[in-house]
Amino acid sequence: MTSKRTWYRSSTFWIFMGLILGVILGGSLPQDQYPWAYDTFRFLSKAFISLIKGLIVPLLLSTIIVGIAQTGDIRAVGRMGAKALLYFEIVTTLALFIGLFVANWLKPGAHLPMDMGAHSGVVAAKAKTGWEIALHMFPSNLIQHAAEADILPVVIFATIFGIALTKVGERGAPVLAFFDGVAQTMFKYTDFVMKLTPLGVFGAMAYNVSHMAAGHSVNGAVIKGWPAVFHLLKQYSLLVGSLYLALILLFILVFVPVAWLAGIRVLAFVKAIKDPALTAFSTASSEAALPKLLEEVVRFGVPRQVASFVIPTGYSFNLDGSTLYLVLASLTIAQAAGIHMSLGQQLLMVFTFMLTSKGVAGVPRATLVIIAATCGSFGLPGEAGIAMLLAVDEIMDMARTTVNVIGNGLASVVVARWERVFGTDPEPLPDQET
Repeated sequence: MTSKRTWYRSSTFWIFMGLILGVILGGSLPQDQYPWAYDTFRFLSKAFISLIKGLIVPLLLSTIIVGIAQTGDIRAVGRMGAKALLYFEIVTTLALFIGLFVANWLKPGAHLPMDMGAHSGVVAAKAKTGWEIALHMFPSNLIQHAAEADILPVVIFATIFGIALTKVGERGAPVLAFFDGVAQTMFKYTDFVMKLTPLGVFGAMAYNVSHMAAGHSVNGAVIKGWPAVFHLLKQYSLLVGSLYLALILLFILVFVPVAWLAGIRVLAFVKAIKDPALTAFSTASSEAALPKLLEEVVRFGVPRQVASFVIPTGYSFNLDGSTLYLVLASLTIAQAAGIHMSLGQQLLMVFTFMLTSKGVAGVPRATLVIIAATCGSFGLPGEAGIAMLLAVDEIMDMARTTVNVIGNGLASVVVARWERVFGTDPEPLPDQET
């Protein structure tokens, strides 16, 4: 048992300081005027995220294999997977309808400027069929999946490997011991990398704000620095505000009731995941928050074998914030283009997103890729619409990524409660060991 850390030694404090300092320096050092500063910010952000990406695959492989092999209950694994997928589908569907409601209520695209000749540079992905989505789950080349940060096939491989290891018996003991050693080493490695989180948060925030401050053309005049940042926020305030409101509604109307039904103390849960949530908000990267999220939900009471299975799977199937944004952004594009969509068309769009949101998971700017593909199917100006959204996509990406992380953390707790294993497997974490 450890004593409570003083405020100036708290990781939350330093992450928050990195966030604030990043905003201040990013706005004061615009990309076009201070390219050296922008390049430095970008380096810090990308280096931190690269370190995180490098540890995810060995961490997941070792923890899932050890967790399943030690449990030895194949039926429990299948039952847990079925419950997780059912939960994911229900929550993401509710998220889509909340996005639909807010888009029709506030009409954030009604007064947004759209250049019909603009090009976004975002290539629309071909919508995958249900069979293609299912096939994508199965691992074909583990090294390739690791290099592409394609988490789901890695989870499937580790699950099957762990089940196979339980069937080998005593001959598999050295293999289990090896992966257990890898897991313990990765816990310590993760602890080292997480100490760099404030620096990575600072770099990510400064990098994004510096880019926004680089300058924009307004009525033929170019504005730069803080005026450029504030102009963008003012021009897109209704759209950004609509997204943040929709995400708050998702938290209040879905996450809180789910937590209450599962017997989860909401305030305690929020306190537990504040660090990975801040990391996700600052970096706009779910991957950057994944190791810390795993650590914190285990600390909260979720057995590691549950957390290591549910959360990575949720990174492909349970992107609540991104899913909500899909329908909100698409209807914003329709409103900005002056295209009326009937209720039937909107419901068809929601159904489409229920499928396509699972098909392009793990792709950079995946949300915009999906929107570009769907706009074409419904006769919306995808290129011009995406170009319009790109102006403030960083700000919106931060919010939806944070909700993705919170939603997956909650999912792991719910499944652990559902399986009646919450709080049954206390495990010392690196900073708790003596």
